[in-house]
Amino acid sequence: MTVFDLEKGEQGDWFPFFGSKFDPATGEIIYEKPEEGAAEFRIRGMGRFFEERQKDRKKEYKMVLNPSTRAMERVGWYEDLPPAEAKKESDDAWDYAITGMKDAFTAPGVPMECTMENKLKLLRMPVFLRYIQKVFQILSDAGIKRAEAVEKNWSNG
Repeated sequence: MTVFDLEKGEQGDWFPFFGSKFDPATGEIIYEKPEEGAAEFRIRGMGRFFEERQKDRKKEYKMVLNPSTRAMERVGWYEDLPPAEAKKESDDAWDYAITGMKDAFTAPGVPMECTMENKLKLLRMPVFLRYIQKVFQILSDAGIKRAEAVEKNWSNG
């Protein structure tokens, strides 16, 4: 029997932490393989978070000329938030995206709790920021591959 807890919603996927470094000679980021027993972080995409936030936000529209078609098109965007609100929304988004931590410790060896404060501290570290950006890329690529597979299955069916 398979049980789905519909009340919890999407919690994200677990990813082992992998280090990285920036190579100034090539301008590339070099990712390392996860070490045995590496910390793990449960990550989910931020799409639903921003969908919910934008529902109540005012959207502005303007007619602009599309240079390639020479036709006027209606373009919409959400109004800018004041800096303090934008910072809070960014912090809330990261808190939403990182939903769990396993085997993560602070410098003195104390287990790290999955709090907003700790998540934001981790994000100030370039190596963690590169890690989370790569995880989002992996999640995005997986979503594209899933969509292509579904489309292929429907067209073959």
